[in-house]
Amino acid sequence: MENRIKEVLIEKGITQKELAKRVGMTEVGICKAINGSAKQSTIDKIADAIDVDSWELKNPPQRNVVCEGELHVANIHLPCYVLDDGERIISSRQMVLALRMVDDDKQQNMSGTRMARYLNQESLKPFIEKHLRDGNVETITCYKNGAKINGYLATDLVDICEMFLDARAHIKLSPRQKIIATQCEILVRAFAKVGIIALVDEATGYQYERERNELQKILTAYVSEEILKWQLTFTDEFYKQVYRLWGLPYIPKYIRTKPSFIGGITLKYIYEQLPVGVVDKIKQQTGKTEKGNWKFKWHQSLTPEIGRKHLIKQIHEVTTLMSISNTKEEFEYFFKKKYGKELELPFDFNDFDPTNYNRV
Repeated sequence: MENRIKEVLIEKGITQKELAKRVGMTEVGICKAINGSAKQSTIDKIADAIDVDSWELKNPPQRNVVCEGELHVANIHLPCYVLDDGERIISSRQMVLALRMVDDDKQQNMSGTRMARYLNQESLKPFIEKHLRDGNVETITCYKNGAKINGYLATDLVDICEMFLDARAHIKLSPRQKIIATQCEILVRAFAKVGIIALVDEATGYQYERERNELQKILTAYVSEEILKWQLTFTDEFYKQVYRLWGLPYIPKYIRTKPSFIGGITLKYIYEQLPVGVVDKIKQQTGKTEKGNWKFKWHQSLTPEIGRKHLIKQIHEVTTLMSISNTKEEFEYFFKKKYGKELELPFDFNDFDPTNYNRV
């Protein structure tokens, strides 16, 4: 659903039939609008009819994961994510488990409302209002490669811990609340240790050295120190599918000397899916001739154990996505769904001049 019309109607106690009369539309038209086919002019009419701003009837833009990892504190593993709007969140399920709000033997039956259950307890109300924004924590929904993830702000975990510890110091807690408070103390102490290490790293500049060391490990695993013997890597099937989707005939003329835009496609869909820094290292390792051409094929710079294997896997995956696509646009949709990325190729095939192409 692309809008919140139905949700707002329920909040205001207005039926679809009543809305249809107010707006001067049929119930069928209202139903279509609710199911996501409403034009902006229709949304504006509905907003006026139920006395809300138009933006209140629209869903907020989808929030996507740009980075993910796992926090390891106090023998607890917390999946964490950074979103495209900069928010840091932690998996809601794992946060509930980390706080011991559910017994280990009941994890499979854990309710999604477990957090709300403890934050609605009357005995904790003064402390909840003191430590939590608006007296609650908001569930944040985001997406990674099309998969839905629910989480809470990372800072909410610290606020909840402080709330339970404050409550423990001033009131008598229930048995389960005591368990949660003890776990909160463990977490807070662990965060303090991690925090002081991060502060020392930042003060001394070691955080950048640490990042350089980690990057170097990745680059060493992917990029060879010497140029390896050429091996067939990009299959005929890969190029056949590219030519088919981009509307170019698969004939000897274009097979022997590939159009320059093929290089852009290969870079976007294949090489840029390798770890960050690998492409720059390959460029550095490969080098160019005086005429500005690459001295070797890029894949000759990859290590056979990891770099080349990853490259071949990426080629096969992309070839498969192309083979099940009828159009270039359909392929880009499948690619975005699998890898969670928006791609805009700078090339428009309508502008391609077959008489002007370069070797890649």
